[in-house]
Amino acid sequence: MRASTGGPLALTMGDPAGIGPDISLSAWLGRRDNATAPFLFIGDPSVLAARAAMLGYTVPIRETDCASAASAFDSALPVYPIPCPASVVAGKADAANASAVITAIDTAVRLVLAGDASAVVTNPIAKAVLYDAGFRFPGHTEYLADLAERATGQLVLPVMMLAGPKLRAVPVTIHIPLKDVPKQLTPELVYRTCAITAADLRDRFGLDSPRLAIAGLNPHAGEGGALGLEDDAIIRPVVDRLRAEGIDAVGPLPADTMFHDRARASYDVAICMYHDQALIPAKALGFDDSVNVTLGLPFIRTSPDHGTAFNLAGKGIARDDSLRAALDLAATIAATAPGDIP
Repeated sequence: MRASTGGPLALTMGDPAGIGPDISLSAWLGRRDNATAPFLFIGDPSVLAARAAMLGYTVPIRETDCASAASAFDSALPVYPIPCPASVVAGKADAANASAVITAIDTAVRLVLAGDASAVVTNPIAKAVLYDAGFRFPGHTEYLADLAERATGQLVLPVMMLAGPKLRAVPVTIHIPLKDVPKQLTPELVYRTCAITAADLRDRFGLDSPRLAIAGLNPHAGEGGALGLEDDAIIRPVVDRLRAEGIDAVGPLPADTMFHDRARASYDVAICMYHDQALIPAKALGFDDSVNVTLGLPFIRTSPDHGTAFNLAGKGIARDDSLRAALDLAATIAATAPGDIP
């Protein structure tokens, strides 16, 4: 699969009624101070113009394509136009615009796989709004995996990693109820998640020998079976297998002692068994500047680590830190791992 060695970052608009337009405008305004890599906004230019007027921002908007985006970026915010079918009101989600939200994601992926853009950066979507319009995927991550499978004809296991200045954390199971985690947690799923994480940290993040700290599922990692059998039956054999293959892995570890300062210094990524086990420490340690990275895809994808924040849209108080971090990380990965992405 071809991957770009250049071109702008492809930034999707996310839900147009959320803060995606706000923080995209703010990121462009701060492009010189923050040395932001050129990005092409994939979405509705009229939404951007209306939001800029609401916020009192002076932002020239130029409709263009990938080829001209970088040269336009210094003087105007380049936009690949995807019109919204219905009028957009800041803070008020509308399922009528779900098709434009999805088309923006599809377009960004297509541009990157064609080699015209260097990475996909996604603004937040409102899953409930998309569900109302018939969206059948649990979230962004799963939809991107489906797009990758359709493009390559190969099965893809997407791995979500929250990457911040103080912690990288990966949940093995993601958007499922807590009661279903033990049923979904298999040795093969844990192994593949760890193997993909180790490979991407090596190939895309430049870590020669990534150190994996693997959390247990139960309190005290099962306490020798007294608090659950999954840790010894499912997780421990995976750790042994990883170590036999030369991957630096330890575990299963009690999750309540994995995230203090001294513990974090001993590993490069924490592999957690369920959504909140990973995301609570990740957001506690870096709420404003953590980035959601999807590993295991045939293209680079990052995203801010927050939601649509409809209550902040159009008010001029939404912070762009996480989006800027997502743009910076996408550009860094693209520069670190040029050429073909397996």
